[in-house]
Amino acid sequence: MATETPRRQQIEDAASTLFRERGYAATSVRDIAHALDMQGGSLYAHVASKEDMLWAIVVRAADRFNAEVGPIAASDRTAARKLRKMIRAHVAVVTSAQKDAAVFLDEWRFLSEERRAQIAARRDDYEGLFRRAISEGVASGEFGRVDPRLTAMVILSALNGIATWYRPEGNLTPAAIADRHADLFLRSLTCAARTHP
Repeated sequence: MATETPRRQQIEDAASTLFRERGYAATSVRDIAHALDMQGGSLYAHVASKEDMLWAIVVRAADRFNAEVGPIAASDRTAARKLRKMIRAHVAVVTSAQKDAAVFLDEWRFLSEERRAQIAARRDDYEGLFRRAISEGVASGEFGRVDPRLTAMVILSALNGIATWYRPEGNLTPAAIADRHADLFLRSLTCAARTHP
């Protein structure tokens, strides 16, 4: 027998949909309540504020990215294998939790200063996983002498962009999208190693 989704999660899911479609600033608490056939005042029995909904969504997405990519980054695989699996894991999160990922990537700037600083630090730490994998590849000679910071930013910018155009009914599966991105970036990195030994 299927269990009913808790009301708090229903509210966050509705908020995630609307924040992605309209943006955080253009979405009111009344809009979220209306999507759930609730009165605006009833919503406050479950959440303290609109920002708390945004915070919950952003933290949920950040936790998911770290849970999927962190163990791969900490593994003893070669840099190339590690980076490929990290790209696959990141794309899997973007495509399977697309609404949350889009809100995390685009709407987090609307958080209060303290919360925004916390998420900025988490985003930097997460990007650091990719920087370290790239640095390992440069040090081992698997990759060319690239700038790990810039390269990580380029890779993540491309992967994060998937949240804006991915459609589950499209021609490419999430795995195929991930592999094509991984092939592109790893080919560039390994080609740079051959060109500039």
